[in-house]
Amino acid sequence: MGMYLIIGLIAIGIGGMIFAATLIFARDNAEVEDRLANLTKNGGRGNTATADELNESSFLRTPFDEQPDQIEAFVSKFLGGFNLGKIIEQSGLELSVSKFVLITLGAAGIGGFLAFMFSPFMIVVPVVVTLGLLGPALYVFWCRSRRLKKFDLQLPAALDLMCQALRAGQSLPAGIQLVGQQGEAPLGPEFQQAFESQNLGASISESLEAMCERVPSLDLRFFSTAVILQRQTGGDLAEILDNISKLMRERVQIRGQIQALTGEGRISGAVLLALPPGLFLFMLRINYDYVMMLLNEPLGNKMLIGAIILQVLGALWIRKIINIKV
Repeated sequence: MGMYLIIGLIAIGIGGMIFAATLIFARDNAEVEDRLANLTKNGGRGNTATADELNESSFLRTPFDEQPDQIEAFVSKFLGGFNLGKIIEQSGLELSVSKFVLITLGAAGIGGFLAFMFSPFMIVVPVVVTLGLLGPALYVFWCRSRRLKKFDLQLPAALDLMCQALRAGQSLPAGIQLVGQQGEAPLGPEFQQAFESQNLGASISESLEAMCERVPSLDLRFFSTAVILQRQTGGDLAEILDNISKLMRERVQIRGQIQALTGEGRISGAVLLALPPGLFLFMLRINYDYVMMLLNEPLGNKMLIGAIILQVLGALWIRKIINIKV
């Protein structure tokens, strides 16, 4: 039964990888282009096209990435409403949910297939498949965390620039536009998008709230709340932003102190997590038959799986201890 499950996962993964490649690298089809041309011309019948034909033409003219994403809807329902698309968007990766799912299945399938073909131990196959399933997700979360940290580091300087614009007589939208034009990614494009949405009719409050939804940063929430309250109650906005900028710099300084104080714990955690795999490889080198009992015996397989689970739990526990909120 386990063998059939592994083969099924491998087949699904390979199929998903092939389909993902077709989505990424496929070129336009000439037949579809001809059909689109005929539909946009209404088949030479002037304006006598029916409503169904117009709907079909509109659907076909819509780019593929803008069509309703059935895979995204299924993933959201499967994960209990978890918005995977928003997480990918916050990571800054140019990737849709469909492509992410297909790449994940492909990585798990191809990794499992290679392990099944070339590894002499069947226990390696589920481990490789699990790593293939978790690897893309971990990479997305890592990119998201790195992007948010970079945004928080750029925000104090952006507020200083906005304060200077306000003191020079510019309006708040002009200050947001200035930050969007001169700021580097990821902060600059986000502020530019907020300015463009305000320029198209949205209020400042709505634009800032939308930016807070795109970038879940506590410092950005401070800035947005301060601007919204100032517009409702009045006050010197330049002075308010100056105080917020100082507060953000103090938070960055405290984070640096915490990183220094928890450095010993982080190094200890890294050593403890790297010690079992390193000892396993060392024992494999000096006493091969002794270590092979973990891979050849059913009890050894259970012990090895239990050790991996305990390693993961230990990593999460150590991370929880050294991760201090500011």
